[in-house]
Amino acid sequence: MGAKVQGKCDSAVFGARRVTFLTDFADQAVVLPVVAVVAIVLAAMGWWRGALSWLAVVGVTFGLVLLLKVGFLACGPVFGPWSIHTPSGHTAAVAMVMGGLTALATGRRGLAFAMAALAAAAIGYSRVALGLHSVPEVLLGAALGIAGAGLLPRVAGQPRGRRAAFLIVAAVVAMALNGVRLPAEAAIWRASQGALDFVPACRGASVGEVRGQQPEQATGASRPNAIAWFGVGRAADLESLPKYPSSKRL
Repeated sequence: MGAKVQGKCDSAVFGARRVTFLTDFADQAVVLPVVAVVAIVLAAMGWWRGALSWLAVVGVTFGLVLLLKVGFLACGPVFGPWSIHTPSGHTAAVAMVMGGLTALATGRRGLAFAMAALAAAAIGYSRVALGLHSVPEVLLGAALGIAGAGLLPRVAGQPRGRRAAFLIVAAVVAMALNGVRLPAEAAIWRASQGALDFVPACRGASVGEVRGQQPEQATGASRPNAIAWFGVGRAADLESLPKYPSSKRL
């Protein structure tokens, strides 16, 4: 009996680590350097329109995600009942980047849409499985990222130069940085506090007030380990995994 329980525990640990490895590819610590190096490679190839279009569309998409995150967090009483507290930035980012890379390499919107949707499904699953986002939050993030990926081919035009170059560089950077995390959620949470207090329905809507505590004060099963959401470092073990179900996120 003891051996069976131990075996199930080991299997759960292994599975959780695989999901964490997957979701870390969409962290800003990975995505932002990938975006930067792809732009540099495109410019070095002489495809300035592609490089500038890439930066512009990614910037607009990420900017919209940021605005929505602040808005939803600042107006929890309105959006909370819909299980939307903060759209999934990881899902939006990976859909935009993977779909965008496909668009830059092929110039085909249909293929870009398909790759963006596939990437969003994979990362979205990992976010829900780890209890970091609800399904509606993942779907909203996916919609933003897929829309951005679909826009890029129209702006960038037809691909130029050696298409494999920026794909290889992007893959190498992503693998090298997997597991590194930026404390973006903490900064967004702080920026959202009181941001929409001029709207009566949103007053007193901070996450801490809604759930009775702030992230810095939360302990135990009420929030993820500090490394998982707020710290910078490499995920080494299950201590970096969230400790609560999806209904008790920040």
